[in-house]
Amino acid sequence: MKTAIIGLGNMGRGLARRLAGRTDLLLAARNEADAAGLAATLAVEWLAIPEALAAADIIVLGLPYSAALGFVSDAKIDGKILVDISNPLKDDFSGLTIGHDTSAGEEIQKQADGAEVVKAFNTIFAELFDAPREATANVPVFVAGNTAKAVEAVEQLVVTAGFAVENAGALDAARLLEPVGMLNIRLGYGLGRGTAIAPAWLKIAA
Repeated sequence: MKTAIIGLGNMGRGLARRLAGRTDLLLAARNEADAAGLAATLAVEWLAIPEALAAADIIVLGLPYSAALGFVSDAKIDGKILVDISNPLKDDFSGLTIGHDTSAGEEIQKQADGAEVVKAFNTIFAELFDAPREATANVPVFVAGNTAKAVEAVEQLVVTAGFAVENAGALDAARLLEPVGMLNIRLGYGLGRGTAIAPAWLKIAA
């Protein structure tokens, strides 16, 4: 399956570096020169955003929540798998703008009628993409979505990117995963733990 990363901020660029040469990847951004430059560095394809959307089977929205919400409202994405990596952060990063009874993932799904939204990668910092692959092999990426086909495709993407899969169930699990992402931000920045951290679930032997 062909994967397009739309938006090349820290998360998009980091994921692109992890996937380059390991999957059928293309890059796209509003700044086409930036997309072309990174694509040349990674020896992958780049396209203008409309062409990238048409060509890809999986579309990673490397965009902040509000930008992702607006983007999917206008984009031609019927039949596509959309990977939402965002957290609905306040401008000052002090908390989330929505939660409990909905989530960024679910709100994006509402606007992306005809596409399948899968939540993933929202609980890790971009800096982990620069760590050695062996250091992240057991770091979980929580994945949540409503159809087995879409979830399985994103799980494969997670493994290809060098992380472990933690299946969190249906897309409404994003209501829980986004606060976990916020907790990671608070620990990393607010409490000085740094960005080389990630949440994980441990099974204790009986």
